[in-house]
Amino acid sequence: MLRRWAPIAFVALFAQPALAVDVTVTSAQVSRFKGVGLDQPVDKLIFRGGLTLQSQDDMFGGLSSATVTGPDQNIAFVSDRGQFVSGKLAYDQEDRLLSLIGVTMDPIQNSAGAPLPRQYARDAEGMDTVYRDGVPVAVRVSFENLTRVADFAITDSRPGGPAREISIPDWLSDLRTNKSLETICIAPPASPIAGSTLLLTEEALDENGNHRGHFLGQNDKGPVAYVNSPVVNPTDCAFLPNGDLLVLERGVALFSFVMNLRRVPAAEVRPGNLMAGELLLSAEGAEIDNMESIMVHVTPGGETRIFMGSDNNFNDWQRQLLLEFSLAE
Repeated sequence: MLRRWAPIAFVALFAQPALAVDVTVTSAQVSRFKGVGLDQPVDKLIFRGGLTLQSQDDMFGGLSSATVTGPDQNIAFVSDRGQFVSGKLAYDQEDRLLSLIGVTMDPIQNSAGAPLPRQYARDAEGMDTVYRDGVPVAVRVSFENLTRVADFAITDSRPGGPAREISIPDWLSDLRTNKSLETICIAPPASPIAGSTLLLTEEALDENGNHRGHFLGQNDKGPVAYVNSPVVNPTDCAFLPNGDLLVLERGVALFSFVMNLRRVPAAEVRPGNLMAGELLLSAEGAEIDNMESIMVHVTPGGETRIFMGSDNNFNDWQRQLLLEFSLAE
């Protein structure tokens, strides 16, 4: 069930670079999922609510991945059209997601500090935060089509500035499709592979038919595989604070979107392994949309939540949907 639409005008909090754009967005709260209401169990999670977002700005949409970029619920998304979409999650007194405020769009830049020149280079699909001494200092972004990985500095809780490309294996950079490097996430301090970056492909399969991946790291690096499931492919990943890996899977069946969320124990997230996760949540049809982003964060009330969002592909008939869950245990 959707509550009434509530328009919210967003005002920039900081001085803006020349190409930044402030965006007016409207939001509606989502209070039911798979037949259950707020704070009710759904599969192996607890449903905590959500939002649908809309904007009259043609460049708003296509949100492919999300990550925390600063304190006080500051987050950013990457979009299919080469934009960083930054804002702040707002919560009500009951710790319910209420809106996304302070929304600003900044074009993703190349290493020379210019906006990416063509769509082939703009298709950003994955993003996670690089921390130094517990402070977010950059975002690490994965791109498909022109397959690559790059870091971008965080300033005033917004990513931007010139790209600093990160070396990846040749077999990955040689992939030149829109089903190549879909997911990226960085292991937290509690992980046995703390600080290592996990890359997972969407449809690049190994000789056993499983998804190819790779770890970038000083000590923990090398190939890894992720079990291939019928219908769905990995589309984003995030680590829980204890080092367990969450993998969001997305697909289409009978003209309807399908999604799974799986949890891989921390001990199994390592180079040379075939990772297989426990199914935490499954949904399809009108309950979801084209689910492409996952993020783990802590709400103002202190609860660790799993945040998932959809990519509307800039289509009027799709939704920009945000959903939140907590673990049942």
